[in-house]
Amino acid sequence: MSPTLTDPIPHAGGRRAQGHRRRLPWSRTDPAAPTDHDAPTDHDAPTVLGPATEDTAPPAAAEPDPRWVRPALIVLLVGTGVLYLWDLSASGWANAFYSAAVQAGSVSWKAFFYGSSDAGNSITVDKPPASLWVMALSARIFGLNSWSLLVPQALMGVGTVGLLYATVRRQVSAGAGLLAGAVLALTPVAALMFRFNNPDALLVLLLVAGAYATLRAVEQASTRWMVLAGVFVSFAFLTKLLQALVVVPIFALVYLACAPTSFWRRVRQTLAGGLGLLIPAGLFIAIVELVPDSSRPYIGGSQHNSLLELTLGYNGLGRLTGNETGSVGGGGAGGRRGFGLLQNGAAAALPGGGTGTGGAAGLANGAAGGMPFPGGGGPGGGRGGMWGSTGWTRMFGSEVGGQISWLLPAALILLVAGLWITRRAPRTDRLRAAFALWGGWLLVTGIIFSQMKGIFHAYYTVALAPAVGALVGMGAVLLWRHRRHPAAALAGAATIAATTAWSWTLLHRTADWHPWIRYAVLVAGIIATLGFLATVRLPRRASIGVAAVALVAGLLGPGAYAVATAGTPHTGSIPSAGPAGAGFGGPGGPGGFMRRLNGQPGGTGRNQAGGAFPGGGQTGTFPGGGQGGFPGGGQTGGFPGFPGGTTGGGTGNGATGSPGTTQGRGGMRGGMGGLLDAAKPSDAIVKLFKQDADSYTWVAAAVGSNSAAGYQLATREPVMPIGGFNGSDPSPTLAQFKKYVTEGKIHYFIGGGGFGQANGGSNSSQAIATWVTETFTEKTVGGVTLYDLTAPKASTGTSAATTTTRTT
Repeated sequence: MSPTLTDPIPHAGGRRAQGHRRRLPWSRTDPAAPTDHDAPTDHDAPTVLGPATEDTAPPAAAEPDPRWVRPALIVLLVGTGVLYLWDLSASGWANAFYSAAVQAGSVSWKAFFYGSSDAGNSITVDKPPASLWVMALSARIFGLNSWSLLVPQALMGVGTVGLLYATVRRQVSAGAGLLAGAVLALTPVAALMFRFNNPDALLVLLLVAGAYATLRAVEQASTRWMVLAGVFVSFAFLTKLLQALVVVPIFALVYLACAPTSFWRRVRQTLAGGLGLLIPAGLFIAIVELVPDSSRPYIGGSQHNSLLELTLGYNGLGRLTGNETGSVGGGGAGGRRGFGLLQNGAAAALPGGGTGTGGAAGLANGAAGGMPFPGGGGPGGGRGGMWGSTGWTRMFGSEVGGQISWLLPAALILLVAGLWITRRAPRTDRLRAAFALWGGWLLVTGIIFSQMKGIFHAYYTVALAPAVGALVGMGAVLLWRHRRHPAAALAGAATIAATTAWSWTLLHRTADWHPWIRYAVLVAGIIATLGFLATVRLPRRASIGVAAVALVAGLLGPGAYAVATAGTPHTGSIPSAGPAGAGFGGPGGPGGFMRRLNGQPGGTGRNQAGGAFPGGGQTGTFPGGGQGGFPGGGQTGGFPGFPGGTTGGGTGNGATGSPGTTQGRGGMRGGMGGLLDAAKPSDAIVKLFKQDADSYTWVAAAVGSNSAAGYQLATREPVMPIGGFNGSDPSPTLAQFKKYVTEGKIHYFIGGGGFGQANGGSNSSQAIATWVTETFTEKTVGGVTLYDLTAPKASTGTSAATTTTRTT
């Protein structure tokens, strides 16, 4: 046998790729090194970690996987499918913002191509349309319903798990691939987002495909695989813009450093991969930018109808700097000027964000306002803002920790161990290339998420899950193979101990939720830690038992959270994984707005029913908002109504919040839905909107995309979302809206709704709402104020459609 320990590099299909033998930092001359007698053989009993063997076979010799691998893979994929598909329809439309766009794309190819919010093609969603294409095709084939929307997301999850398995298997072993896939599948935020219709599911699938293609390119110095990696990332860009490009430097550097060919050929091949990235995304951007504005929908999320502006601003660099024109963020770097639906010039208070200037003037019919909303100015920046505290511990904080961080300590320890063990390997070493790629993915993405000052939601961290899974799978198997060396035993024990301690901490945050899990993890972790230190003296079967207990310690916590996530319906724009109280508990730090959404510090972060947001809707929820209250409950459960809301904040009083409880019920009048969720309209409204629907381009218009989405999904007719997602886009302007009304294209205007001007965005929606309330007759249907745009008030007569008002 070889005089040094080596690691096998299995090839897909059970063949070893041509390559070299890897010398590890300890050799046979080291008395602590494993001996031939100690080394496990190919005939070891099957475990998830797999057998450790020396690379004694010729490079191209056939070496099929052990017989247990295929059944184990089937169990992994089927189990993932069951977890992600179970009771999927309970979430209904999930994120109605995207569901409405899918409905539009299912009936209009123009809306399909651009990702329009409505079949009338007034405005797009604030993302590129790739994820909508998948769901809209499903809806065209199977009809529009929860299953046709969400099953593609679940299948993307199963595909991502399978692809990660295949990627890790090529570099290490089938056992490592299975462990990596299991870690990904059981990550709570992955169980959340692969059961939800946000773009993140497709984004993660495409990025994992890009990683797979990059590592295949590294194996063979292949131009074809490098171009394919670029194409995968390009479509990821068409899914979620600049977030897809975060890993591009890592992919490029790994290929430049590790591919087995000359330097200048590596450069040319990397540029070819860049060309693969540029062509699909660049072609779509060029089409959108070159088509006349009058021939396509307005680009949602931009202030100047530009996809490039959206890419570099609100949904791009603005997320890093916090300068997101048109968003509803507060705090940030020193705060920003006030905005919002406030009572006449009231000061606007935001927890931790200082005090800013309220709305310049009170809005019509908003008499019963609730608490004032963001002024933003003053101190609040630096460390926080509306989207929580920034800093190096953000991934472990109360909002994010239970979503993604269960195995983050293990991944970081195993990354260091993997790079140390392979430090003397040749430049083209495939295992070290894999550690560099997944480690770079984890570190760069994690640092950006930790430091970004703009809009951040905990579910974004699903982008970290594949890297965590890969590093845990590869690193655990590498240490297992060399566990008889003291350094490897110490590293493995440290990994188990850190994972156990952190799992205990996370489970303690929801101490009343199945407390036995916490103690089971602790006991298993202690046994596995001590057992791993003793493996040098343990027989093989006992060592396998230690490995099994270690898996329990590492996966029981996140697995339980993942099951709880699958058993909970999720709706709205900011879903949260895990049991109630797992997402947004704990005290609010400087600028910490999201942590106090349920009243006092320690309130839960779940998507509870009820909770009126703008306009005091019936069930418009905000994660953590419980039933009605915003921070502290206040005197009314909702916010001041947008023009047309009969009683903006509602008619009921909200009880003061307490840790872990829900709030008093908010008001029932005014427009339904709100900024972050869409409510189900009454049967009377649906019937009313469907009457003569074919005579109008839009059966109704409402401020804000979510305000419009509920009506559109209920009626299956176009509803114009004035101002886009935040109600702050200049689409349409007041002049354009008046033109549509004059031409008889819009039937009703729905009172209440979004925020209007925000962080420098347009106030067109406010101007439109004010003009409508002054010009047209209102009526109340199902507790909602409507304005018939074909029936002007008697005092305005025929001048209604020609009235002019200056807007910005």
